[in-house]
Amino acid sequence: MASRFRFVYQRWFQIFVVGIMLFFATEQTLKITNNPNFFPTVILLGAFLVPAAFVAYFYGEEQKLDAKIHRETPLILAFSCLLVGGTLGLLVAGLLEYGTLRTLRVQGLFGVGLIEEGAKLIFPLVIYVRGRYRSEADGLLFGVASGMGFSALETMGYGLVALINSQGDIGTLEETLLIRGLVSPVGHAAWTGLVCAALWRARQRTGRAFNPFVLGFFVLAVLLHALWNIATSASQLLITYLGYGTIGGLSFALLVRALVQARHMPPIAELPVS
Repeated sequence: MASRFRFVYQRWFQIFVVGIMLFFATEQTLKITNNPNFFPTVILLGAFLVPAAFVAYFYGEEQKLDAKIHRETPLILAFSCLLVGGTLGLLVAGLLEYGTLRTLRVQGLFGVGLIEEGAKLIFPLVIYVRGRYRSEADGLLFGVASGMGFSALETMGYGLVALINSQGDIGTLEETLLIRGLVSPVGHAAWTGLVCAALWRARQRTGRAFNPFVLGFFVLAVLLHALWNIATSASQLLITYLGYGTIGGLSFALLVRALVQARHMPPIAELPVS
């Protein structure tokens, strides 16, 4: 019986539970006092709850491999990738999208996917070039963290816009935070995680940084991202939900596959940094 509930002692589960408690307490305080000063806290907690727990889960999975394949990755590095990688990616993507995609329509959705998927890779690539953390599990962790940071910050923006447009309706804000929080693992986190896992895997296997295999995963991430944007912009909710289910299911399945592959990778050879 005890083995069934081992997840209770996992860091990701504890972060998730504590986060829910803090979010609920802040939300109720806001409703009771009607004090708008609590809105930023509600948005912050709601946006980062799932991303923080999800990154903690992948960090735990990565740590299980440490003794067998590589040196320990500091927790601060993973969460630095969440915050710095997400912020840097959001800023770069915002600037590029504002400067180049204002007049585009359908093709702009593919342009957004290309820009955002590239921007989210900036900070993980800095870690990659340093060459210290070199297993596929490391790459998957850093990609998921950067994607989750991007998603959380983006959710904060959407939450604020929803709050303003609804003239302070808490229910609309909660709906935005809930939907975006639930789909965040199958969106930005999965796409960036897949690309980084492929990049680290290529170096771990061949000692080379870039090859058609890595490029293929980047193109796949851009395509999935663009299709997700197309589903979001659909005029019919049925098409939107079917798109979310199909694209999200495929993205998550590929992410799980990458995690399984990372678990079964052989020990790291002493390869030169490319």
